[in-house]
Amino acid sequence: MRILFSMLFMMGLATATPLKAQDIERLDIERLDIEKHGLSLFGAVQLPPDFKHFPYVNINAPKGGTLRIAAIGSFDNLNPFTIKGNTAQGVGIIHDTLLTPSLAEPSAVYGLVAKSVAHPADFSSVTFTLRRAARFYDGSAITAADVAFSLDAIRAAHPFYRAYYGDVERSEIIDDHKIKFHFKKKGNRELPLVLGALPILSKAYWQGKDKGGERRGLNKTTLTPPLTSGAYKISHSEAGRRLVLSRVKDYWAQDLNISQGRYNFDDIIYDYFGDDTIAFEALKAGEVDFRAEFSSRLWATGYKKTAKQGGGLIREEIGLKTGVGMQAFVYNTRRGRFGDARVREALNLAFDFEWTNKNLFYGQYARTNSFFQRSELAAHGLPSPQELALLEPLRHKIPPRVFTTPYANPKNERAGDIRQHLRRARALLEQAGWVLQDNQLKRKGDSEGEGEGEVFTIEFLLVQPAFERIIAPYIQNLAKLGITARMRVVDPSQYQNRLTNYNFDAVVASFGQSLSPGNEQRDYWSSQTASISGGRNLIGIADTAIDALVEALIFAHDRESLIAATRALDRVLLANHYAVPQWHAPHERLAFWQHIQHPTPMPDYGLGFPDIWWHKK
Repeated sequence: MRILFSMLFMMGLATATPLKAQDIERLDIERLDIEKHGLSLFGAVQLPPDFKHFPYVNINAPKGGTLRIAAIGSFDNLNPFTIKGNTAQGVGIIHDTLLTPSLAEPSAVYGLVAKSVAHPADFSSVTFTLRRAARFYDGSAITAADVAFSLDAIRAAHPFYRAYYGDVERSEIIDDHKIKFHFKKKGNRELPLVLGALPILSKAYWQGKDKGGERRGLNKTTLTPPLTSGAYKISHSEAGRRLVLSRVKDYWAQDLNISQGRYNFDDIIYDYFGDDTIAFEALKAGEVDFRAEFSSRLWATGYKKTAKQGGGLIREEIGLKTGVGMQAFVYNTRRGRFGDARVREALNLAFDFEWTNKNLFYGQYARTNSFFQRSELAAHGLPSPQELALLEPLRHKIPPRVFTTPYANPKNERAGDIRQHLRRARALLEQAGWVLQDNQLKRKGDSEGEGEGEVFTIEFLLVQPAFERIIAPYIQNLAKLGITARMRVVDPSQYQNRLTNYNFDAVVASFGQSLSPGNEQRDYWSSQTASISGGRNLIGIADTAIDALVEALIFAHDRESLIAATRALDRVLLANHYAVPQWHAPHERLAFWQHIQHPTPMPDYGLGFPDIWWHKK
């Protein structure tokens, strides 16, 4: 306590009036680098240090049984940290992290490998104190050296992680069980949580001697199950066919409060199928236990025969308090014909959502109007004063409509009546230098005739045939504008390779969003990721105004500032027509056999699958 008061005098905060206990606690939290058992972007975490278990788990859930999940395509790699190969689904669960999220609180995490975490008020660094009991499953201890190695190795192995952890300047090993990460800039409130999600790797394993003539580098693909520390480990794999994860019986963290009621299945099996149609039939035949349903057609009609037969297949709709982000057709702006915002707006005008929803989706969906749909982060109305403070300095770099007109997708008064939108689209294409000649849309060419006569074509690259019925009527509308469009379905390996190298015209992309967006926004939209192979900036956005708004979002000093920056970013992304927004459902649609069960009620911020589910004995 004397040390605390000495520091208060040095900071000019001590007075002749004795401080109350709550005042000392407030100063302690705001000014000093103290250790905490959890972190939250919304303030203090809700659970005390001595909490017994997460409030949403069933602590009496039985252990045992097998969970069978369908995966689509193939795999040839068990290392999720390399850009190479096709990584098997489900391998993320085998790696422990420093902190683990709570599904009862938005953007809150509690200690896993790290028993505590501390950071200064200016967010210039973060310090993790590791649990001495933390072990890899061969019994070797997890040390600060492993944590430091994990960050360096993962950043070196994959361009996504280089950007994601880009603001970490260096790591400082204080002792075997304490490590400090220093940041390049102050004020990034999310970065301590980002580092808390760092998967922990064994330095000794990954830097081990050559094995079988091939070094086990993290940038290589492998079908050898790696040494990990998680609640599950890989017990069996058949490349392209099956992956089996088995519960570690002597898991080092099984007695921790964060583990109670979790990790209930003895085995989790991922069986691979050639396409989703076969996987759906496997569910109905009882060969698969669980399915998250994304097809409105199947949800409306596909389960009727199974329901009549009885047999215990349960269908359930679960609402969550999380945002749904954006799913959209996106066009590769690295290809010149998609570089003009007027062209992209015309492509949106040609998509008839009302007809699609009525005739293909059984009216189950709503049109998505924001990259942060279904959350307080979505832009609405005209910019607020807080948003204008961010937007005004960028006025000469962003579309004028940002300041005058709220974004709205085109809406047809009657499904199928799209003529007025096609007329508007044709006018925009002409303004952008594309004219209709012999029923084909062709480029006028510049003042020197460069590019003249180029025919406007689009190839929609797909990995599943399910989208063909949705894109087919869209192609018919594009044909009315003179655009020659086609679909191409490729296998998962080729699809991933073409995404990695940005070798596509158009794809269906999803941009998932949390309630506290942060560093991942660079991966989606920033100039620095536009040319990095294997990144998530599929659109190829390289815009200094968007860069500035992303940085304002990441370094927002409080919740109000974060909301303003996110809404401003949302407005500029929408006004540039970087996506043809698709649709979203108000709830999650799940189908599972009755021997697979989940807690009731479910947590607000995630399904917790398969983490908190169990097999009924």
